[in-house]
Amino acid sequence: MPTATMLDQATTMIEKAWGQPIEVLEALAVRRPCEDPLLRSAIHTRTALVISDNSATVHKDRLHALTRPGYVPAFYELDRITDSAVDLRIAHSESHAYLQAIRRVVEAREAAAPAARAPADRLTQAAVARSGHAPAAPGPALDRPVPSAVVGPPAPGSGPHR
Repeated sequence: MPTATMLDQATTMIEKAWGQPIEVLEALAVRRPCEDPLLRSAIHTRTALVISDNSATVHKDRLHALTRPGYVPAFYELDRITDSAVDLRIAHSESHAYLQAIRRVVEAREAAAPAARAPADRLTQAAVARSGHAPAAPGPALDRPVPSAVVGPPAPGSGPHR
């Protein structure tokens, strides 16, 4: 059984976080980018991951062709083998970085979800408190005198200075 590629992991992570297939999410990210900027960021990063994954596949195939069993590479092909190995390593590192970026976007979405609900909770609590349905505070009620408002004409002003 082949292991899941980084692209497969990213796709699964995005689909799980937003609860829809990747094709639908890609369309949403393009049509309505302002509604969910985190989705747009995740899809944009996934697109870069697709390019990096394709690059890694090309370099891996080239490396396998140059090092296939029974094939003795010529002297000038040794540089190609080294270059392909380095390019494969770079593409793999880029893919890993893109996967981590997608993971951080998903984590940011999860962290922002409770914060988005918090203002609604506070508004509900304030409405209940204003309506008088809030439970009375424990302890005796204190009868404090309320300071009276000052009644009288305002102090004379000197007017605008020029």
